[in-house]
Amino acid sequence: MRTRKRNTSLVFSILLFICYSPLQAQSSNTPSNYGDLVSFFQDWRSFENPPLREGAPDYTKATFESRQPQFEQLQTRFTALDTAEMTIGQQVDWYIVRAELKGYDFNYRILKPWERDPAFYKSLWMERSDVPAHEGPTHHGTTELWTYDFPLDKMEQERLLHELGMIVPLNEQAKQNLTGNARELWIAGIRIIRNQSEHLTSMLTLPGVGKDKKLVKRIEEATASTDAFVAWLEKESEAKTGPSGIGKENYTWYLQNVHLVPLTWDDEVMLLKRELARAWASLKLEEHRNRKLPQLTAASSPEDYATRADRATRSLIDFLDKQDIVTVKEYFEPAIREHLGAFVPENKRNFFWITAHYDQRPLYSHFYHWFELARMDTEPNASEIRKGPLLYNIFDSRNEGTATAVEEMFMQAGLYDDNPRVREIVYIMIAQRAARGLGSLYAHANEMTMEEAGGIHSEYTPRGWMKTEKELLLFEQHLYMRQPGYGSSYITGKYLLEQAMMDFAKMKEVKNEPFALKDFFDQLNGVGNIPISLGTWQMTGNGASLQNIKE
Repeated sequence: MRTRKRNTSLVFSILLFICYSPLQAQSSNTPSNYGDLVSFFQDWRSFENPPLREGAPDYTKATFESRQPQFEQLQTRFTALDTAEMTIGQQVDWYIVRAELKGYDFNYRILKPWERDPAFYKSLWMERSDVPAHEGPTHHGTTELWTYDFPLDKMEQERLLHELGMIVPLNEQAKQNLTGNARELWIAGIRIIRNQSEHLTSMLTLPGVGKDKKLVKRIEEATASTDAFVAWLEKESEAKTGPSGIGKENYTWYLQNVHLVPLTWDDEVMLLKRELARAWASLKLEEHRNRKLPQLTAASSPEDYATRADRATRSLIDFLDKQDIVTVKEYFEPAIREHLGAFVPENKRNFFWITAHYDQRPLYSHFYHWFELARMDTEPNASEIRKGPLLYNIFDSRNEGTATAVEEMFMQAGLYDDNPRVREIVYIMIAQRAARGLGSLYAHANEMTMEEAGGIHSEYTPRGWMKTEKELLLFEQHLYMRQPGYGSSYITGKYLLEQAMMDFAKMKEVKNEPFALKDFFDQLNGVGNIPISLGTWQMTGNGASLQNIKE
């Protein structure tokens, strides 16, 4: 692994901004070497999708080793690509492809989810993710039940039969592949596979399924196979004793090379500690300022929740439109309204639904996610490389960071001028993201167990709102152990987006041009779901942060 001297201070990245020299690009719009990059990207993505073994994706060690020479040839071919005549936007695409190649390499060398992570073999997904692809390592043969409309027509029935048919051979293959010794990943993964069995059984109640003998048989076979897989995992768990974190050095390499976040493990610890302290202090200042105002009251019934949800949706969309925050597209409101949630009894609310029962707007601001997915569906990016989800969750700083950042940005722009008490919820949400991310960093450094990391997550979330529902706590810390960088991406992405806004504003100031918030967000949306470091470069010409990313 080749490395170079790297920055270990957040301040240094700001100094780089002050003295940067913009990376220049030629004026050619479609140089032939960019066409070569697109062609390479198509070949790379074709390779990245593994061959089949008994009808399921093949993750066996022998197959990985046999395909390694082909991957090395792809690496050599990529290195030979000439970027000299590419525009900045085209060079951004080059960096995206580079990051995916390094993601594959890191998974092959270090992360090895097919060997260490039983949850990798989850096959049935009931809902769409709120980010471009599923959070965490996911195999290539999943059944996305949310893409089906029941009852099924003949073509869709055949598609579902085919997809469900992968579960049995993949479960059997998993028993051969899972040779790792990551105890916490193993134990937590059992719960994920057990839940799959429950979801498979629930499929039998979907319209038309119970009368379809072929589907019923396929579901029953998949369920029995999944139950047997759970029993095998439980038996094997007794011998698992090793750590699950990847260590600080690997974490930093992955963060910089794959997710293109120009920080180190130490940088992120400092940043998340700072945000945690700032959020708590800001919360207490808000509470003091609002001390003579009435306390917020929670929705008390399904009807009350529905009325508030409708009002919150209209308030958010009107604010974004009338206050010139972002160009509001016709798909914004429908995208939000598909995810309004519903009334939950007080003793069953998890953290996010506690906040939503007081006022939905902070959570719905985070649902900027759904605007971005609707944009992918209706207005895909013109770049072949950006129009679909990036691999290996490379999008996390962009999508999770933006969704977290806009919670506070919309607040500061005036969203809660009608009810200042709601500002308190925003700071509680920031504190929760900082606390859980901080715990995940210590867990990846193997300085804490997942349970201990969850303790930070729970204890440092204000008002005890993370102590009400343990499933969310388990889910989040498990995900962040499975996917390095994800737990911290909410806060680090927020920081990088704030820095992008600074760079954009500074660029405008240097040119003696006015800064318009709407222009900033519209350009951010236009560059697509790519790492913030790359988006900043394309929007401003400031590529300083890329100097912190390893070669």
